[in-house]
Amino acid sequence: MRTFVRRLVSAVAGLLSLTGLPYVLYLLLYKVWNPSGSPAKKEPAEPTVSVVLPTYNEERIIENKLRDIVSLDYPTEKVEVVVVDSSDDDTRDIVRSFFAEREHPTLNLLEEDERRGLAPALNDAYAAAENEMVVKTDCDSKVAADALREAAANLADPDVGAVTGRNVEVLGGSEVEEGYRGVQAMIQTLESHIDSTLIFHGPFSAFENDEIVPIDPNSIADDTELALKIRRNGKRVVFDPDVRYMEASHSEFGKRRTQKDRRAMGLIRLLVQHRDALGRHGLYGGVVLPFNWWFMILSPWLLAGAVAATTLAGLAVAGPFGLAVPAALGAFTLLGSRDRLGGLQPIYAVFDTQVSLLFAAVKLLRGEGSAIWDVDEELRDVYE
Repeated sequence: MRTFVRRLVSAVAGLLSLTGLPYVLYLLLYKVWNPSGSPAKKEPAEPTVSVVLPTYNEERIIENKLRDIVSLDYPTEKVEVVVVDSSDDDTRDIVRSFFAEREHPTLNLLEEDERRGLAPALNDAYAAAENEMVVKTDCDSKVAADALREAAANLADPDVGAVTGRNVEVLGGSEVEEGYRGVQAMIQTLESHIDSTLIFHGPFSAFENDEIVPIDPNSIADDTELALKIRRNGKRVVFDPDVRYMEASHSEFGKRRTQKDRRAMGLIRLLVQHRDALGRHGLYGGVVLPFNWWFMILSPWLLAGAVAATTLAGLAVAGPFGLAVPAALGAFTLLGSRDRLGGLQPIYAVFDTQVSLLFAAVKLLRGEGSAIWDVDEELRDVYE
């Protein structure tokens, strides 16, 4: 029995060490380097802009989104709005009406007869975009007034082909998601200074038009996939915290789980599809991609194994009292989901993301992962 317990304890220690080591190394690198802002050589620039806006049954919020776009601090005569719509409500009528008496920005409305999924719609919209800088944004997000100027300043660097930004406010009151976004911003800042970041964000991502290539029609990580392909083709893709937006997220555990699991499935699938990029493309393939492989694919299983081994060790040593381990984990999860962990809240935010990644991996193994998902009407309430 003692030998068995020692082996379990050793297994737990080993799993926890393997799980945490890359995070410790990233944190140390961040503390030593202390990077800030975008690594791009930013210069004031005013290219022509195509704002790509995919829509599906957005009649409740589309006018507010269009008002936000025309209110941005940018010359409207240099902007076109490319709306690709597959709605069966009044979305496209509202869009036409909004632009009917406006000379600028111009409207390019692509009407789809059926809902094919976001990636095919975006491929059509990107192909139709005529201007130098292409910005993709979502209807259920709000963008800072200077976002186009900040993005253009990044793309003025000839080495940079794409830029994404920071969620400065999590609409809808999700403190857990807000905590994770802070951790994510730190990681993406570091990655951008190392070489390039991996994850691009739907509420605001900007690309050089000449660098855009088609994405997989079945993709559920479309923005990140396009950025990854741009990096593979030679340009850097960076995160700039001065490019700001706001996006909603659920606070309730189950609803947040659904939202995050879908995103996690897309990222895991994308990493596997582009596994041949590991070790290539400079430090992007040598450092950034390996870390994201660890964080998204390996670490969730190691963490699950550590929890199982710890529980077994507790039962072997203390009998029924060993159930204190899963009980403590349950309490940690409950308190964290209600934002009651104080200084430990960022740790819970990362743990919550690991749980999503584990669930997402299981769903993918079961053959799930559709590119078409149900509209979340509750989150849209935030934007009305």
